[in-house]
Amino acid sequence: MHDLGAGFGYLLKGQRWVARHGRHYGFGLVPGLITLVLYVAALVALALWGGDFVSWATPFADHWASPWQGLFRGFLTAVLFVLALLLSVLTFTAVTLLIGQPFYETLSEKVDRDVSPDGTAPESGLPLWRELWISARDSLRVLIRALVWGVLLFALGFLPFVGQTVVPVIGFFVTGFFLTEELTAVALQRRGVDLRARLTLLRSRKPLIWGFGTPLGLAFLVPFVAVFLMPGAVAGATMMARDLLDEETEGEDTESGPASVDR
Repeated sequence: MHDLGAGFGYLLKGQRWVARHGRHYGFGLVPGLITLVLYVAALVALALWGGDFVSWATPFADHWASPWQGLFRGFLTAVLFVLALLLSVLTFTAVTLLIGQPFYETLSEKVDRDVSPDGTAPESGLPLWRELWISARDSLRVLIRALVWGVLLFALGFLPFVGQTVVPVIGFFVTGFFLTEELTAVALQRRGVDLRARLTLLRSRKPLIWGFGTPLGLAFLVPFVAVFLMPGAVAGATMMARDLLDEETEGEDTESGPASVDR
């Protein structure tokens, strides 16, 4: 229970940190806004032309009698849009982190310097293109794992009672775990911790990870919330990464020193 509370505490610490550093908060909003615009444009395009796509993909229904043709294609169009919406929720964080790699790297380094006793931050030493490649590759691997869990939980959702009670709860915890992996990857990748080691590290402190990621995942269900919480989530995940690696951290409320006056 202590780790659950500590994980949630890091989520709050991250939001407080960006609230005290307004310039970095605005800087961290840019990737989320870019991703949001791209996703909204894609969903609007799907809403406008999804029906045409379904008609093109189902030529066998061209000669079906009314109303069966309209009902069938209307159902497929609705399913296509719902699946696209679900995919956008599952991939929003990964795509935002990929687009915002330089933004969030800068933000994470600033947090490290602010809370580190010696005012330094670990550096990967890799060129930007290499960091982007590693981030994209690892995000794809994590997404595949998340989709496997999603298919399994979807199938279990048809079980009477359990599918309507236990399975959704498990789903939120699974979402919280993978969401936290994506967010802590910004700080851990900079420290040279690869995906396999990251997953092992996170599994060793599951209550801490759930306490951070599960409420964040629930908050992300509210439209546009993800955009405004992402900078603080990256900041909190950086602080939590230091905890996972047993790195010494100064009090997060410390206001002295150069870092605390940058607003």
